Amino acid sequence: MTAPDPFIARADRILDAAGELLLRHGHRKVTIEDIARRARIGKGTVYLHWRTKDEVFLALLARESVRMVEQISAALRADPGEVQLHRLARRTFQAVLDQPLLLAVATRDNEVLGRLADSDINDVGLATSEQFFDLLNEYGLLRTDVPNLPYAMRAAAGGFYVLEEVDPSIKLDNEARLDALAHVIRSSFEPARPPRRSVLVAAAEAIATVFDDMIPPYREWIYQQKGSS
Repeated sequence: MTAPDPFIARADRILDAAGELLLRHGHRKVTIEDIARRARIGKGTVYLHWRTKDEVFLALLARESVRMVEQISAALRADPGEVQLHRLARRTFQAVLDQPLLLAVATRDNEVLGRLADSDINDVGLATSEQFFDLLNEYGLLRTDVPNLPYAMRAAAGGFYVLEEVDPSIKLDNEARLDALAHVIRSSFEPARPPRRSVLVAAAEAIATVFDDMIPPYREWIYQQKGSS
């Protein structure tokens, strides 16, 4: 096994500490000193990786998004049926519900994220969206009669992320929310005829490859800023 890179290991330690403090206290109340203390390092050591508190938190949120993309890519290769839009939407929603930081990003939680809630913090998810939908369409996995399907799909799925914030009286357990989302996406945006296994295998590999290719530049940004611009 390859020994872990000590620079990356230390960066992860800082990001882990930042994540705990961000969820506990929110962006406004956490300082670089707090993060360094929690990570049991000197304040100056944090600046060897990132120049500001916001850069630390943006790297943290990007890391969590990259981890989710890695999980989805692995799932696609383990079971090509996961490439169907309703299953991808369900898996993504599950990942967000399981990770409070991703949920804060998805809901633009101002109490947790502070001013970062208004920044473009979902680039990892958006970076391949056009190519993603193009591939699904190429393999016949999307309906062709829905106007502006990517917009419609995001609007439909987005409501599941924020509805309970908008109306706290609505109470469903997570499994019921996941099932409802999958049903809406399947019935609204996918062809009635189930795809052939060969199509699923080819589409899953193509999309997993897109996800794999997008990860290294983000990892480089997350871990190798070293105070440079």
